[in-house]
Amino acid sequence: MTDHTPDNPFRDQHIKSFVKRRGHISRAQERAVEEGMPKWGIAYSAQTHIDFDKQWGTQGQPNWLEIGFGMGETTAKIAKAHPHVNYLGVEIYTAGVGSLIKKIEEEGIQNIRIISHDVVDVLRDMIPDTSLDKVLLYFPDPWRKARHHKRRLIQPEFVAKLAKKMKPGGVLHCATDWENYAQHMHDVLSVAPDWQNMAATPFAPRPDDRPLTKFENRGLKLGHGVWDLLYQIR
Repeated sequence: MTDHTPDNPFRDQHIKSFVKRRGHISRAQERAVEEGMPKWGIAYSAQTHIDFDKQWGTQGQPNWLEIGFGMGETTAKIAKAHPHVNYLGVEIYTAGVGSLIKKIEEEGIQNIRIISHDVVDVLRDMIPDTSLDKVLLYFPDPWRKARHHKRRLIQPEFVAKLAKKMKPGGVLHCATDWENYAQHMHDVLSVAPDWQNMAATPFAPRPDDRPLTKFENRGLKLGHGVWDLLYQIR
């Protein structure tokens, strides 16, 4: 039997939903990470659960998690529009982390904290059970080729583990501009015993609290589709 103690490097191995490459990062983004992560970042730890109230200096505010915030454009808008939410963003790419920190500093946003690590590890090791009110997953990598579909984040095992981290009635909001992935997410979530669709149809209209990105707006003008899914803990 495999040892699943925290110091065992082989525990809970999983297929990564990302490929870590050295992408372009500006000096300003690098500087933002160097200077901003001590203030806005939370270091990944396999032995430490996040105390949301203590970490944010709040008492009883809703806890939201955004998975893979990209360059942080949408993240900054949502967090700024919901200042009384403890907003945790998890992103593996350093350029995106730096970009979001720059927005935090420039716009005076106080309620965002960042973890730069694989979200599967973060959920397993750092997020307490029944602690999340809302999880946002916007435009994840669709892994278009059939042989790569196993890398898609939304899988039965992942949504089952995520369900344990949600408060009763907690909401998962996914959005994608890749129809095949939208159908995949629906197929997974519609049979997941812990989740129920909040929409009368497989896909929901875009809620007002999900801002349109420049990329999405450009795609919509070209006739490209976007699919939102809203699921709630039963």
